[in-house]
Amino acid sequence: MKGKVLVTGGTGYIGSHTAVELIDHGYDVVIVDNLSNSRMDVLEGIEKITGVKPGFKKFDLCDYNLLDAFFDENQDIAAIIHFAASKAVGESVEKPLLYYRNNLQSLMNMLELMEKYKIPNLAFSSSCTVYGQPEKLPVTENSPILPAESPYGNTKQISEEIIKDTLNSNRKLNAISLRYFNPVGAHNSGAIGELPIGVPANLVPFITQTAAGLRSELSVFGDDYNTPDGTAIRDYIHVVDLAKAHVVAVERMTEQRQKAPYEVFNLGTGNGFSVLEVIKAFESSTDEKLKYKIVDRRAGDIEQVWADTTFANNELGWKAELDLPAMMSSAWKWQQHLMENRSKYLSE
Repeated sequence: MKGKVLVTGGTGYIGSHTAVELIDHGYDVVIVDNLSNSRMDVLEGIEKITGVKPGFKKFDLCDYNLLDAFFDENQDIAAIIHFAASKAVGESVEKPLLYYRNNLQSLMNMLELMEKYKIPNLAFSSSCTVYGQPEKLPVTENSPILPAESPYGNTKQISEEIIKDTLNSNRKLNAISLRYFNPVGAHNSGAIGELPIGVPANLVPFITQTAAGLRSELSVFGDDYNTPDGTAIRDYIHVVDLAKAHVVAVERMTEQRQKAPYEVFNLGTGNGFSVLEVIKAFESSTDEKLKYKIVDRRAGDIEQVWADTTFANNELGWKAELDLPAMMSSAWKWQQHLMENRSKYLSE
């Protein structure tokens, strides 16, 4: 074993795929999750793929005493990957205090106890939302941090500031913030994937649920943006490519290859696709037709954003490899798995 890695929010979408990649690379994985937006069944999926069931503890990271007790029992943790957070842009506009409390308190608890228990390495799940609506595209790591368009985006901005300030006060800590663009798709085995509780907040699970007949139609939020077809543009990245980048980040920290105590990397493909282009890609890669309608813009959404991934490609030696059709076909394979096990998984 290479060492123990704590994955917070590890039964969630990105966390579970990252747990798989870590296990495949020889790491001992332990997951902490409060299951507020995930299910215990995910552990079975991870085990099915890897042959290893990761350690698991259920509790809320906002509970300082429970987190303290956990670290007291796990003092051999080499690195933490911190995914656990509320993540829906629209919901954050409606419930800002929930987002500030959950996303910031959990991080502050984590950092304080990392200092106490001398855990040196943190990979932070950040987001391209920290850039707001960029004035210039594509976005580089040096692009200005503009005012956030949503409380969710603001929690990511503030979280990065908290991490930087903490590292400035404690030179024994290291951190890497990974600013993801839009993760989609699922593991090719069909054993794990995106499983939102209730109505999906993200585009692709809404697409797959509509194709499966669970939703009557797909809502496209706005067709009057200043883009070629009027719909919003995002840089969609396959979740498996994204998960692999986290393994590289952990290796970089634990092998002491960082150029600075705090580093930031954009994780995307470097290509922007509109909502309508994603819909067409899904239809062409699955032979499924989608019913959709144009509705008003959604509060908190930005018009367009995609990454310049040059720095991550060169510095990490990592590059996204899976294309949009692969993202769509794997997402549909996961949805079909859910339909075959409908009584176990699906909730309206």
